[in-house]
Amino acid sequence: MLSIAERIISGEIEPPPVAKLIGFNLRSVEPGRAVLDMEAGPQHWNPMGGLHGGILCDLTDAAMGIAYSSTLAEGEAFATVELKINFLRPVKQGHLTAEGRVVSGGRTLGYAEAEVRDEGGRLIAKASSTCKTLRPSQPVAS
Repeated sequence: MLSIAERIISGEIEPPPVAKLIGFNLRSVEPGRAVLDMEAGPQHWNPMGGLHGGILCDLTDAAMGIAYSSTLAEGEAFATVELKINFLRPVKQGHLTAEGRVVSGGRTLGYAEAEVRDEGGRLIAKASSTCKTLRPSQPVAS
């Protein structure tokens, strides 16, 4: 999975549709770590005129998911089984950066965290997630 992320960064392949929809960009990836950023603006606002929390959930979920997937073997995939986020500072618009990192990776389950910061380095949100590694089915013995 690391090679897919690297190919997205280089422009060799398109980012996933959700990245285009929301407007986040994968900036760097290495085993167990990923950095994404985005320009938050009125298109992301909730009815009260602030950045919708779901946008921060998507951004952190992507950062943690890419970080986790960068540790997987060829042919493995994963699913997020739990996601928690704390919104620490309101945002209307501006440049946001999310850094995801794998805290613990086991054979079946892993735990990742992400932080979102604004252009001034202020902590906007902190998230955590549990990921389940999915492996190809084993052949049935005859």
